[in-house]
Amino acid sequence: ETISLIWPHPADDLTTTPLPGVAEFIAGIESRPKSDVAGHLAALIDSATPSERWAMIKLATGGLRVGVSARLAKTALAAYGGQDLAEIEKIWHGLEAPYTDLFAWLDGHAAPPHIQPGRIFHPMMLSNPIDEARDFDRLVASDYQAEWKWDGIRVQLVFDGESRRIFSRTGDDVSAAFPDLAAALDGHAVLDGELLVGHDFQPLAFNSLQQRLNRKTPAKTHLRDLPAFVRVYDMLFDGDEDLRDLPLSDRRQRLETWMHQYKGDRLDLSEILPFGSWQDLARLRLEGAEIHGYEGLMIKDQQSPYVAGRPKGPWFKWKREPRMIDTIMMYAQRGHGRRSSFYSDFTFGIWRGNEIVPVGKAYSGFTDDELRELDKWVRTNTTNRFGPVREVEKRLVVELAFDSAHDSPRHKSGIALRFPRISRIRWDKPAGEADTIETVRALVE
Repeated sequence: ETISLIWPHPADDLTTTPLPGVAEFIAGIESRPKSDVAGHLAALIDSATPSERWAMIKLATGGLRVGVSARLAKTALAAYGGQDLAEIEKIWHGLEAPYTDLFAWLDGHAAPPHIQPGRIFHPMMLSNPIDEARDFDRLVASDYQAEWKWDGIRVQLVFDGESRRIFSRTGDDVSAAFPDLAAALDGHAVLDGELLVGHDFQPLAFNSLQQRLNRKTPAKTHLRDLPAFVRVYDMLFDGDEDLRDLPLSDRRQRLETWMHQYKGDRLDLSEILPFGSWQDLARLRLEGAEIHGYEGLMIKDQQSPYVAGRPKGPWFKWKREPRMIDTIMMYAQRGHGRRSSFYSDFTFGIWRGNEIVPVGKAYSGFTDDELRELDKWVRTNTTNRFGPVREVEKRLVVELAFDSAHDSPRHKSGIALRFPRISRIRWDKPAGEADTIETVRALVE
């Protein structure tokens, strides 16, 4: 953008020669020897307006990509075709490029694209954090069911005997990373649950699961030592029958019947916890966290249909209280999007003897005003630079909140934090009073 605005004009008036179209512009760049591209591009920019220059520079440098959320794209398509957003949601994950059947429908020239709903990913129903001060006073305990909240990854299992697929919560197909689980999917259903690793349905810590994530194919040792299984808590389709409009209590009955007939060893039914009041549930939550290290509770309205997205009211998550440690800022890096001009991604450390070792990274938990203060502090206290990373003076203490701590040979401290975020900036606290490796190791699960 800066280049497009300050680029000098070779003459007072722009040339009247028309600029090439997008396809012609790209072809002109690709067809020339690399040594000729700069001169060709400069000649075009000379005859362009600032906005045209901006577009050409973005195209030439490969930086034209602009992030748009899937939600915004769906909303735009619904508005374009005069359709309900829910109708777009139903077919979204069954669409394929170049989307001619989609636009034929939106333009009114054809019926909706034919999708087999029992064989594709469906956007998941998500929960909201419980507001302890407000929600428990207005909710009736007997209307809800409770389950443990497991520290794995949310998955959707879609299988019909011929195809067996495992989708992440964003709709990414992760089947290749978990062939042991996929092979054990028998029958025809769409199930919702939490993917975990461990023997005999006893889940290991998240860092064990992390060793199997983001891999095209798993190592044989991982298949042997870290077998995958799913704790199942909902059923979207039974065969080709869509159950999503049924109340949760009915879907649960169908799921229990289906699980009773399941002969494999990789699916485990999520337990429904008995409780008579919110006070009973609070005691369960505390015991689960202190004795077993459970992440918290899921609280679900028994009459709720399965609705894509995060509707307010039906489902809540009640996580255990976060852990807290005092850390020292070590490094900072600029963020992305609207934070791209601010140093907003930070690495924090703790004391190990007389040295400070990294223990985690955090880029959330602060207000916009605090972000500006942190950015100013980083720029003022930089001691070294490594590409986009700034090393800073080791004297700013920041209180980090996190869900759990685990052993990790990949980290210099030997410890990895789960979901670290900034809780408080301790401007007044000396670095010597930050926590030590011994303190944090005592929190390892």
